[in-house]
Amino acid sequence: MMTERLADMHVHSDASDGSFTPREVADLAIEAQLSAMALTDHDTVDGLTEIMEYTADKAIEVIPGVELSAYYKNREVHILGYYMDYTNEGLRRELDAMKKARLERNLRMIDLMQADGLPVTLEKLLHGNPDSVITRAHFARVLVEEGICRDKNQAFAKYIGIGCKYYLPKANMPAEKAMNIIAEYGKAAYLAHPLLYHFGYAQIEELLDYLKGYGLKGLEAYHSSNNRYESEKLSAIARKHGLKVSGGTDFHGVVKPNIKIGVGRGTMRIPYSFVEELKSCCQMN
Repeated sequence: MMTERLADMHVHSDASDGSFTPREVADLAIEAQLSAMALTDHDTVDGLTEIMEYTADKAIEVIPGVELSAYYKNREVHILGYYMDYTNEGLRRELDAMKKARLERNLRMIDLMQADGLPVTLEKLLHGNPDSVITRAHFARVLVEEGICRDKNQAFAKYIGIGCKYYLPKANMPAEKAMNIIAEYGKAAYLAHPLLYHFGYAQIEELLDYLKGYGLKGLEAYHSSNNRYESEKLSAIARKHGLKVSGGTDFHGVVKPNIKIGVGRGTMRIPYSFVEELKSCCQMN
């Protein structure tokens, strides 16, 4: 009897805001018996050389990816780039500029917190990884570790969520620029987890049509935050707009302890056929 081949097309490491190294992430994916996974760290490709070299002789296919933060109509959206040319110096310069802008925002957030006596420092946020791309998840972790919040949800709700006292927006990269970066240095752009932007389905369709004008290839219809109805609805929307469908757990490790690689909250099964669809739109074998 042939075993179903499975994948996870949205995974994070400690190169951004995950808790496991790229090697450890690969080992977890192999342990989960995945045929393929995509490493898609936030606004960085720094973990890709490590994972690609580590898995070169292992029984897993790794797609070099990235998750870019961008803005559409003043709303933050995330765009997944697949098969990124991660050693390209042009791409690294683009991402380094984003990292610099993010660092400046983070330092301002630290100053705001320290002014009110909150024990948040850059050292605590980096947690021994000086190359880490710090996100609000890092702030949430420190607030929990310092006993300020009981969990990351409370940290976002009371301290660092949009509209909270210590929230500052990231530098505003237009969605079209993110799409252009992926078009120049990668092979396919997919819109990530569309329901997390709090758009209605009609607004999601408008966004898809807009991004298709810049080369959008697919939609992440299956995500750990979706229920079955939502995933099927998004899959139908993708097909309606001539887009490929993907699925990913958005695994971060202990940062999101209820989300496991390959299975999300326990029931996700992302077919390898989604990877084959991705390859088909990239004209890859």
